[in-house]
Amino acid sequence: MNSSQTPVSRGAAVWSLVGLVLLTINLRAAITGISPVLGDLRDVFGLSGAEVGVLTTLPVLCLGLFAAVAPVAARRFGAEVAIAGSLVMITLGIVLRVVQSPVSLFFGTVLAGAGIAMGNVLMPAVIKRAFPSRVGSLTGLAMMLMAASGAVAAGLAVPLDEAGGWRLALAVWAVPSLVAVLVWGPLALRGRRAPTAPVPAPRAEGSLLRSPTAWFVAAFMGLASLMFYVLMSWLPEIMQDAGYPPAAAGMMVSTMMIVGIPLGFLVPVFAARIRDQRPLVVAVVATMVVGLTGLLLAPSAGWTWVLVLGTGTGSAFPLAYTLLSLRSPSPSVAASLSGMAQTGGYLLAAAGPFAVGVLHGATGGWNVPIVLLLALLVPEALFGLLAARPGFVRPSRPQPPLVEAKALTAPVSTRAR
Repeated sequence: MNSSQTPVSRGAAVWSLVGLVLLTINLRAAITGISPVLGDLRDVFGLSGAEVGVLTTLPVLCLGLFAAVAPVAARRFGAEVAIAGSLVMITLGIVLRVVQSPVSLFFGTVLAGAGIAMGNVLMPAVIKRAFPSRVGSLTGLAMMLMAASGAVAAGLAVPLDEAGGWRLALAVWAVPSLVAVLVWGPLALRGRRAPTAPVPAPRAEGSLLRSPTAWFVAAFMGLASLMFYVLMSWLPEIMQDAGYPPAAAGMMVSTMMIVGIPLGFLVPVFAARIRDQRPLVVAVVATMVVGLTGLLLAPSAGWTWVLVLGTGTGSAFPLAYTLLSLRSPSPSVAASLSGMAQTGGYLLAAAGPFAVGVLHGATGGWNVPIVLLLALLVPEALFGLLAARPGFVRPSRPQPPLVEAKALTAPVSTRAR
């Protein structure tokens, strides 16, 4: 950001904040709202077990595969246009899924997942560019809203299904995404039409592929995401095999997600207020060690370990997400780092549930998979400590900058953290 930029008006700042809020609440619901109605979808569409597995894996795969597209689209068309486009994709994807056709179901899931991937990547850049003095608090707000919307979508899926069928349970989430499109549409038009001459062009940034810090951030995000998706996928079965009834085992996953809601706000705020985030990495990994060890040695105390694991997973991802902004010297680097970290991170995360399922099938129990998760905490701690060191990533060669626009690029005048 250039200090000569003029702060936006209060009205524009409020509109931008509303847009940010609406973006974040649409980045989880389309994913978490589908799992609770998989039984109905399997019966209606005649899906095999393998097809159901693909349907549940597709969203996470899309988060990784399409993350790299977002920085390119932002540089070509502008961040506002790219975000508006991602929300249109989410809306169309949700609508396509209610068409009673397996092709529409899978294609709609891919389309919504691609839109969510782009929104995930561009959100840190928008926050750093439009609200540079509020990176911690607004990243925290975004993480909290993402966690809350995901939990609400999962919790309402079955009641909506019972009240109006599977179509209602899936289609209802097109409403908030359509509202978000209506808010981001004017921002995108303003960004394309606004005269750019008074706004100094940002310094061209370079590739992050040779930046060790960028790889450390990507690895930490990937391993933190892997832990979350493995537990979200397999914790119910682990708890059922430990003697808990299915209803209680299912409630444990919801509880784990709910625990992460306040942490999604608190962790980024605290991380942005300190120069060195390594103590937070140590605390997160130590919490996960306690939770997984308890799950391994004393699964009968399952509710205790669910609370501990909810604290660990609910802190790890917000911390990794905050590092995307804290390790970036500019909004364009934040977008590139976000795309790089989320591409590799979510592809790694998608492999986690599959690998754990294979190990469980091969060994007939959960001890080996849990030991594997404990072993993965070692590289997660190492990469996290390296990523959390003070400093910025260092691009190696020039690349086109993000298209800056008056609608969101001018920083809001606020007090420093």
